[in-house]
Amino acid sequence: MNTMRERLPGLALLLALAVASLYAADLPLMQHLGLSALTLAIVGGMLLGNTVYPRLASRSHHGVAFSKQTLLRLGIILFGFKLTFQDIAAVGVAGIVIDALVLCSTFSLAWWLGRKVFGLDEQSVILIGAGSSICGAAAILATEPVLKAHAERVAVAVATVVVFGTLAMFVYPLLFDAARQLGLIGDNAFAFGIFTGSTVHEVAQVVAAGRAVSEQAATSAVITKMIRVMMLAPFLVMLSAWLAKRHAGDKAEARRITIPWFALGFLAVAGLNSLSLLPIQLVGGLVKADNLLLAMAMGALGLTTHVSAIRQAGLKPLALAAILFVYLIVGGGLINLGVSALLH
Repeated sequence: MNTMRERLPGLALLLALAVASLYAADLPLMQHLGLSALTLAIVGGMLLGNTVYPRLASRSHHGVAFSKQTLLRLGIILFGFKLTFQDIAAVGVAGIVIDALVLCSTFSLAWWLGRKVFGLDEQSVILIGAGSSICGAAAILATEPVLKAHAERVAVAVATVVVFGTLAMFVYPLLFDAARQLGLIGDNAFAFGIFTGSTVHEVAQVVAAGRAVSEQAATSAVITKMIRVMMLAPFLVMLSAWLAKRHAGDKAEARRITIPWFALGFLAVAGLNSLSLLPIQLVGGLVKADNLLLAMAMGALGLTTHVSAIRQAGLKPLALAAILFVYLIVGGGLINLGVSALLH
């Protein structure tokens, strides 16, 4: 086992990168662009990883590996402190049903297109599908341990989330104006917020897109998004069971069902947070610690990602993500309209 002393150089490097990313994410320009600390951490990590890090790798790799594995899982567990089950009540049954339908249909489309049409590898398809259908980079990071995915494939998936999630922040306010003019939603900013939260990739991007419409839209968008994030845990458990069954007959790929305990820990923490037993100041501190841990994990991913490997991935992952982006707007919009019509 690697000792903490061996991990310290890598952890120190990632801590500096994470702190810088968190600071940069709070700058007005980054908030306007909707670039979260996670996105900035992986970009910073890739810049270092393809320049100076190779000279530091011999001393730092133990800490980097520890961050990609242990700190990542801890970060996903603490992510539960950003959620409460009371959030569900704010958007009602409609929000839950919409989120579930968007998640299932988007991921199914990603699998069919990625494997049957584009011929992409299994890991890339699942990572891009998870990022598009659930919660962007956080979902990709959480899915990586279940897949034991290669760093380059994770980085490519994160890149697609950044590209199309950023585009969504500019497109969605225009969609709201168009929907009003067509008489699809009237001036119902709350309903448009549910549409935004159920279809935009990253939490930061959801906030930016919602606020561009109104504070009411931003509120319903964030709550709907948080319910979608909460679906990450059951998704990972089902994914693990499905992968075990899929590879059951292949001795080279055979695997037992691996229960992602960190995902269950994430749900348990969300449940604890729902009871409001902990002081607000403590919860706030844990959320800040979680942001730091996830930024360190994302930075570690960036450090071990080589640009040449991303280039080799080609345009197919980007094309898949582009089609999913269009589906989230069109298909997600139809799901929102259909469910709202049935339940109201």
